[in-house]
Amino acid sequence: MFLQRALITFTLGPIALYLIYLGGWFYFIPLAIILFLATLEYSQIATKIGWHVPPLLIVPLVILQWVLAQWPDTALFGPLLLLSLLVITTYALWQYENGRGHAVPADWFATFAGLILFGWICGHFFRLRGLPDMAWQWTMLAMLSTWIADSGAYLVGRFVAGRGIVGKHALSPRLSPNKTVEGFVGGIVLGTLFTVLISLLLGIAPGQALLLGLLVSTLGTIGDLGISLLKREAGVKDSGNLFPGHGGALDRIDSLMWTVAIAYYLARVFL
Repeated sequence: MFLQRALITFTLGPIALYLIYLGGWFYFIPLAIILFLATLEYSQIATKIGWHVPPLLIVPLVILQWVLAQWPDTALFGPLLLLSLLVITTYALWQYENGRGHAVPADWFATFAGLILFGWICGHFFRLRGLPDMAWQWTMLAMLSTWIADSGAYLVGRFVAGRGIVGKHALSPRLSPNKTVEGFVGGIVLGTLFTVLISLLLGIAPGQALLLGLLVSTLGTIGDLGISLLKREAGVKDSGNLFPGHGGALDRIDSLMWTVAIAYYLARVFL
């Protein structure tokens, strides 16, 4: 498993960084495909939990949010997000009138959540890369910081805490039994340290990178555990098997979707 994870990371990682650098359609299309697959995986997980999140409804609505995210300051964003929520509500009302009964409220809110998660929050992948200045640098740093924090937590938890070099204490035994407090702390330390070091190469101020590294390595775990909550309720270990050793598309962006949003708002403050 470790070798599979390493192979995927060192193969796809450099390609992803190059596409971030290129930007434009080279960035939009591959990322949109990953987000599209993650949205479908969310719909499948919801079905296993007992919710109905129709792909034919949610996918066009989230794609609309990604397209609008190419122009972060457009006045259309708010009204079209509101319209999307009204479309989902109208569909829920229609479903109730046609006999789905008590299941409709859960379906309604699960679809709402899908639009917010994969439309609005994931839209920050495109907002961040669309910044007028230092766009590819901030995007690259946010993703590298997340990957390093995640890898650092995995390595410390597996090879340090797991072998008794230090203690081993479960971070969230119900949601993710393999995550440890030691791994979490290791991810914060390594993630923050390397974020600052990489920022020196990208021309981002070390103080800004320090704050980004701390927030990303700390709060990214919450996004990871949030998706773990859904997977546990659905009775699945991974959202899919798109990446051997890494799970599905949703497993790859569960932390990133939050960390790029954090990076976007930090960048807007600093730039």
